[in-house]
This record gives sequence, C-alpha cells and structure tokens, in this order.
Amino acid sequence: MTTSVVGVTISGYGSWPTPVTSELVVTAAVRLGDVRPDGAPGTEGTGVVWAEGRAAEGGRVQLVRRADDGTRTDLLPAGANARTAVHEYGGGAWWLHGGSPGTVFYVEWADQRLYRRDDGADPVPLTPEPAVPRGDRYADGDVAPDGSWLVAVREHHPSAGCPATEVVNEIVRLDAHAPSEPRVLVTGPDFVAAPRISPDATTLAWLSWNHPSMPWDDVELTVRELATGTDTVVAGGPGESVTEPQWQPDGSLTFLSDRTGWWNLYRWLPGHDIESLIRIDAEIGVPGWALGGSRYTFLDDGRIVFARSSNGFDALVVRETSGTITELETPFSVIGSVRADGPHAVVCVAGSPTAEPGVHRVVPAPAAAGEPGAVGTQVLRPPRDLGLHPETISVPESIRFRSTDRAGDPRTGYGLYYPPLGAHDAPEGELPPLLVVIHGGPTGSAVPVLNVGVQYWTSRGFGVVDVDYGGSTGYGRAYREELKGAWGIVDVADCLAAARALADTGRVDPARLAIRGGSAGGFTTLAALARDDTPFSAGADHFGVADLEALAQETHKFESRYLDGLVGPYPQARDVYTERSPLTHVGKFSTPLIVLQGDEDAIVPPNQSEMIVEALRSRGVPVAYLLFSGEQHGFRKAENIRRALDAELAFYARIFGFELPAAEGIEPVEIANL
Repeated sequence: MTTSVVGVTISGYGSWPTPVTSELVVTAAVRLGDVRPDGAPGTEGTGVVWAEGRAAEGGRVQLVRRADDGTRTDLLPAGANARTAVHEYGGGAWWLHGGSPGTVFYVEWADQRLYRRDDGADPVPLTPEPAVPRGDRYADGDVAPDGSWLVAVREHHPSAGCPATEVVNEIVRLDAHAPSEPRVLVTGPDFVAAPRISPDATTLAWLSWNHPSMPWDDVELTVRELATGTDTVVAGGPGESVTEPQWQPDGSLTFLSDRTGWWNLYRWLPGHDIESLIRIDAEIGVPGWALGGSRYTFLDDGRIVFARSSNGFDALVVRETSGTITELETPFSVIGSVRADGPHAVVCVAGSPTAEPGVHRVVPAPAAAGEPGAVGTQVLRPPRDLGLHPETISVPESIRFRSTDRAGDPRTGYGLYYPPLGAHDAPEGELPPLLVVIHGGPTGSAVPVLNVGVQYWTSRGFGVVDVDYGGSTGYGRAYREELKGAWGIVDVADCLAAARALADTGRVDPARLAIRGGSAGGFTTLAALARDDTPFSAGADHFGVADLEALAQETHKFESRYLDGLVGPYPQARDVYTERSPLTHVGKFSTPLIVLQGDEDAIVPPNQSEMIVEALRSRGVPVAYLLFSGEQHGFRKAENIRRALDAELAFYARIFGFELPAAEGIEPVEIANL
C-alpha cells in the first residue's frame, strides 16, 4: 500500500518506487578490468589501455585506448572478445609491449587462440589452431624487452569434455610477431602462473602449485637462468602463498607473500637474503581466482604505491624511500590494477561507496612537499552517471557480530550492512526485510563499492548485509583458513548470526529475512535453508552447489581438488560430502526458493540446480527455476541480468506480500507449489 502524508510518500518496505530499475542496472553498464599504460616505461603522455566488459554487447570484452588528448579508440575489431578460459575464471587475457605503442596481444574468447594486433592492422594469430576447438587456451603473458618473443600460460585440453586429470597447464614460449609452434618452457606442476621475463631477458620467474592446494594456500616462486636451465626456488611452499612477482630495473624480483599471515611485499636479489619492503597487518594481495592482477607498483624515484585491504575496505598507500607508509587521500574503497604510468604517477581501476569503478590516474605528492597523503587525480574513464541523488545511495557500514566456529565456540564474524535508503518512508512500526548476500569463492570477499545491483534492493526498502564469513579474504590468512574443513558450517553460522544480530537490534524484520548467493554463495544459501532452525523465509540460489560429491566428480581442473581443503579429501571423506550436501537434507527444506542458472556453466553445471529444483518440487516446497541460454558462470548479457533481478524481486513480492511497482512492468515469475 502507498499513501501520502503531508507531502511525504509512505510505502511499505520492498515496494518503494525507485529510479534504480533493472534497466538502469544494465544501461551502458561495463565491467572494467585491467588497465595498463601504453608506451615505453618511464615515459608520460603515451596513452592508457583498459578492458571493458559490455553488457549491451553480450558481455564481450573490448579494449579501449585513451590517448593523452582524451581521445578514445576501440583497439579490437567489432565482435572481438578479449577473454580467456584458463582456469575457467580467466584473467590476464591481454597485455602490451612498452616498445610498441598501439600493439596489443589478446586471447579471443571464440577460439582461445592468442592474437597480435598492431595499431589499425588485422589481428594475426600467434598460436596454432588447436586440434580440439578451444583445446589450447592462453593467458597471463609477458613480452621480452626487445619485443621479439613472449611467454604465456597454456592450458591444454586434449579432447572435448576431457576429465580434469587430462588437462595440462604449462608455460610456453612464442614468437611475438608471427605464428609459431609453442615451445614448452615449464611443465610438471599442476598449475603455473605469472611467467615474467627479467629486464635483461636472461631469467624467467613464475609461480606454481599442485593439487590439492589453491593459489592462496601453498605456492612456489621459481626463477630459471635461461642459458643454463638452472632453477632456484625463491620463496613459497607449504603454508605460504606467493603472488604477483615483478622484475625491477635493477634485476631484483619483488613479490607478495603471506608468510607473516598477511600478503605483504618482499624483494629478492640473487646472492642476497629476501628483504621485507612492506610489513603491515593488512592484505596487499588478493586470492588468485583470476590471472594477471597487480596491486602494487614502483615509481621511478623508488617509492612504492600499493592497494591494501583492511576491515573490508581498500585504500591506496605510498611507501616512501625512507620506509614511511602513508595512506593517500582518495575516496576509493575498492582498488585494482595498480600500475606505474610514467615516472611519478599510477593508473588504477577504483571505485567508492558512491561511485562505480572508473579508471583513474593518481599522482602522489612527494614527501618533501610536506603534505603527507596529498595526491593529484585525473579521471581517465569515468564511471556511469546514474543520475542518483547522493542522499538516496545506501553506503555500507562495517559490522561485527558474534558467531561460532565448527566446534561451537565463540568467534567474530564480519560484514557490510547497507540500510534501506530512498526517496520514500515506510508506515510507522514497520521494519524492513533483510537480504543476506553471500559472496562467491568461498575464498572471496564483500566489495564496498557502489553496486547498482545492491541499490536495486536498498532503494526499494530492503536492508542488505554482505557477509564476510570465516574463509573470506581481507582479514589475514588465519581468518581465511577458518573455513578449512568447515565449509557449510562456519559460513552458514556467520550468515545466520549476521541476520539474527540485525533482527535482534531492531534494524530489520525477523519475519522477512531472505538469503541469496551465487556459486559457492549459492551452496551456503542452500545449506542455510536446509535446516530446522533456519531464520530465513525466502532464498535465491544463483548457480549454486547442491551436491558436493557431484561437484567433486564433475567440476573443472582448477577447482577439482578445492573441496579437499574445504570439506575433506575425496573419496576418503565421502560421508562428509554427503552429510554437508544440501540435497541430502532436502527433507528439512520448507523455505520458498528461486533458482537461477546458466546453461553453459562449466564450473557449477546445470544439473546441480536441476537436482535441488526437482527435489523441492516433489516435496511441495514453493520453487521457481530460470535457466538462461548462452550464459556461463555468472550472467553477462543485459537481457538476462535484467530478467534475473526482476524475477527475484517478483519472487520476494509474492513471498513477503508486497506490491511490485506497476510502472516497471515486471513480469511475474512462475512458482511451483504456491
């Protein structure tokens, strides 16, 4: 019901009219990826290139070059899609060579071959056509200083639909100008990443790890003298995760390691002990779901600019040559792809609680200027102008709440809470519904940046809590490992605890608690509903895991042993897999559920969703199911993003009993057993 009292519109929570429609969510929406300066190292004004995933173009990734005069040019031909399927999650799908401005190396999504495109010329394939379509996938490359050759990760799939045990990951060498047969440089480890060529082209560095470890568990950093083939393990191994190796002009190798419990920065020089460059109780590194990231860089004067995460929020920080560490005065709360741009500046992709990510150039003031933290900034690629009044944007607050570990002992959980905020008010005495959001991974984190998908809910009168449950990143290795052997226990406990804490303090309606999550978050959603004591009265599962055993048997190589650490080794711990699977406890389901799934998902195949949907239908539990054609793990097409959001809202409207805004013309969703 909507009424008007002395000029103020009164609407029930959930039914507030809002400008944040699903159309706004996708209109001109882009996913900004990596950003790199396009020119010789140490030079200014040579241009910047970034990646844009465009929802209106089917989610394809275009590369955009901005010249120093502000002119923007698409670098790839119409229809090209710079996206790699290595590890299924991709990353590192393109790179540049500083000596050749306007030249880009990229992996084409359609065939997974590596291409070179010189400014304005037709793309040239550098890798052979594989015997199996998309059988050879490339990523995370680096070009030799003279521009004549390059290295890259290759993931070889010998046959269509081959089992994970047959997939081979290697580092290969290729000609940088013309097609050539890949020459294998590194083979043997289950996984390799970040091949990096030294400034004098005599040494190669790379990362490697083996099953059942993931890249945030046990990773080795190795260097090889190319002339002799001599390998040296620089850092890493059991209990240590190493990431982001970078060669410096003086021949030293810098890298991030969590040997102290936090991903901090170190430097190695042959013949010398490893030197700690930055030691703080905060994370510089991030989990290696995607390849090719960069969270730190060096300026020509020796200063280091880096992003660090603390209590769920990023900040841009500078380490002076004196060792002093100063947080820079920027509005950013989420930062990625930090790279030097000329001798004094960095470029990065960054956003804030009130602005979506954009591409920015930041110039830290030198320490001698006497203004610690002062910066100059330039927006190179602005975020969308959404036309939203700042007072109607819900800004997250960091919350802590009491939860329990796998043994039931007290511990602290974390999250970001977005209160309902819009241009309307609610009837006196009414409390808002709560949407508990479960991030994926589960080795991921809540992201405190303006997300129109979150504002879609808060502007309608929902409270939203994004839970950084035990196992999340950004709180150190010990917190990340609280999920070891406890997936489906600790994460569920934290989600229940967050919802109950907000309800107990009177901030939300305890009778209208909903939970939603995608991928691993979908598993936690289902596990939280498959219990007699669940506080939730509605749920939304986005391509989530219903049967852990089926996932262990069917998923792709990168995650095929991930569950060994989260649940237990398979098949030895088969009983645990059965006990933890939501499908096993379908008899305890009584909460209405909507399930959304892509039909080409190779990470969580559609049969996972179909098993839970069929089980609930047969038991008479209200359930809705939407299968989206042509979508993989996560929805990229504008029309599917819109339908998924609106269908979920329509589902909650039916379950919670509020009205949908007629002006939006939202199509109802079919709910079986209701």
